[in-house]
Amino acid sequence: MSTLQERLRQVMAGPPKISQAALARACGIKPPSVNDWISGKTKTIEGQNLLRAAEFLKVTPMWLATGKGAMRKAGPAVAPVSNAAMLGPISVWDDDTPLDDDEVYVPFLKEVELSAGSGRTVIEKSSSRKLRFGKQTLRNQGVQFDQAVCVTVHGNSMEPVLPDGSTVGVDKSSTAVKDGKMYAIDHGGELRVKTLYRMPGGGLRFRSFNQDEHPDEEYTAQQLAESGISVLGKVFWYSVLL
Repeated sequence: MSTLQERLRQVMAGPPKISQAALARACGIKPPSVNDWISGKTKTIEGQNLLRAAEFLKVTPMWLATGKGAMRKAGPAVAPVSNAAMLGPISVWDDDTPLDDDEVYVPFLKEVELSAGSGRTVIEKSSSRKLRFGKQTLRNQGVQFDQAVCVTVHGNSMEPVLPDGSTVGVDKSSTAVKDGKMYAIDHGGELRVKTLYRMPGGGLRFRSFNQDEHPDEEYTAQQLAESGISVLGKVFWYSVLL
């Protein structure tokens, strides 16, 4: 399997040839960081940098991160960069942790089984698990304090951007789908995080970052209603557990 260094050199050799400075500008980082990728000093690219680099280089995030799967996809070349911002590792706090003046608690959503053995679940707020956010962080994202919730990502469908166990912040007031943005979804009581695209007639296309193992899912408006699928809100923040 190729290394990150080899994959970058392959695609940047062109045509067209891509400079380290151009890639750094596209990712919003300093050129020495890109040089670390090219030289092999840094072995992996993660999070927002991975998405931006893949979009700029017109390759798939999975191929760029791991060398697995197709280098390029038919149709949209890569999963687009979401409006979500990565703010780094986070800590979970309990009810006894006092808030600072510039902080608020944001609750988690969880799947709750309706009755023993039924297999049916509903999505509810956790009564104890929560994160604390700076009020200014939420303001900067245009999120009202009482409309923010957190969701834990399960499985590998959103890797390598959102590995299993990642946490995302969701703005419940933003449910109108904009193509290529990430949303939290209630799929008949199951919590899911996907990139969404609108389809004619009110349908939706669900897209995963790991498209080799999780191909697109398409639902008509009728199927959305019959399957109990609803958009909970747009992802505005995420954190990856390292």
